[in-house]
Amino acid sequence: MAGSETRAQDTAALRAIRSGCVIPAHPLALTSARKLDERHQRALTRYYVAAGAGGVAVGVHTTQFAIRDAQHGLLRPVLELAAGTARASLPKLGTPAMSITQPFALVAGICGATHQAVSEAELAKSLGYDAGLISLAAMRGGSNRDLIAHCRAVADVIPLIGFYLQPAVGGIPLDYAFWREFSEIPNVVAVKIAPFDRYRTIDVVRAIAASGRDDVALYTGNDDNIVGDLVTPFPFGEGGAPRRIIGGLLGQWAVWTRRAVELLNQARAASESDVIPADLLRIGAALTDANAAVFDVRNAFAGCIAGIHEALRRQGLMAGTWCLDPNERLSPGQSEEIDRVIRCYPDLTDDDFVAAHLDRWLA
Repeated sequence: MAGSETRAQDTAALRAIRSGCVIPAHPLALTSARKLDERHQRALTRYYVAAGAGGVAVGVHTTQFAIRDAQHGLLRPVLELAAGTARASLPKLGTPAMSITQPFALVAGICGATHQAVSEAELAKSLGYDAGLISLAAMRGGSNRDLIAHCRAVADVIPLIGFYLQPAVGGIPLDYAFWREFSEIPNVVAVKIAPFDRYRTIDVVRAIAASGRDDVALYTGNDDNIVGDLVTPFPFGEGGAPRRIIGGLLGQWAVWTRRAVELLNQARAASESDVIPADLLRIGAALTDANAAVFDVRNAFAGCIAGIHEALRRQGLMAGTWCLDPNERLSPGQSEEIDRVIRCYPDLTDDDFVAAHLDRWLA
């Protein structure tokens, strides 16, 4: 069969996605004039590679959807810069004569109505991206049939990662029936579950489990419940067999990424042993509290992107918190909240790791 009826080739990058890994949602580094800061943008990508992430997602909400606006014209430059920097930064494995590059997945955010989304998928594929993370926000008001046709059109071009974006930042409700049909698209490789809602999270897990697709990886995007998602054996497989969320594609993991990699390994070990240490649950609660500060929950996420920038600025990975929209900035009291969580939970940060390598990443 052709088109969306064809399953994605089993590349090393797609195997990395299917096996579960840390995929930070890549921020956008800007100068004070709100122009692309290539030096710090490269440093961020180098940081994610060095921290042990299994990939990066570029052109997503954390990268700022406005990069697509004609006045900025940043979609292609930002995608190109991340892809080139990641490839140049990846360590080689094996002997010098038989070395291969460490598997690393390049995920491109795909937005807009069908014509735009297909065009963005074609651009991402031409730049060597491995998968597209599809946002359906522009399809608001469409039926499930419309949404599935849209997804199939994009899957004709690039392997697809589904995305349940929380309504608070522009997502639309997607019911069980949608996800059950979505799972029938052979070129789907993963789903990012980010409704920030347990009922809706369960809808997605149940639907994928019911499809019998064990080659569709489940990723948490629920920044408010990262550890809970990673250690829960959802009892929705055949005969009540557990289905698990095995990785994270997260804005929260754009900061303190080295610790995120360690946390995923801890959660995976706990899941395999069926013994969840109390300290892991403690870390989960601390991380949710930290996320509330970084994402500016008290102000309905108004300072979400600026909060990510602020955490990275403090480490020297960004020069400032500037966003493309001048109205997007830290909320009153948000900096103090970030102060508090860093002071209360220093074990969540990776400041020492960043400090040891920052000069090289900025070179």
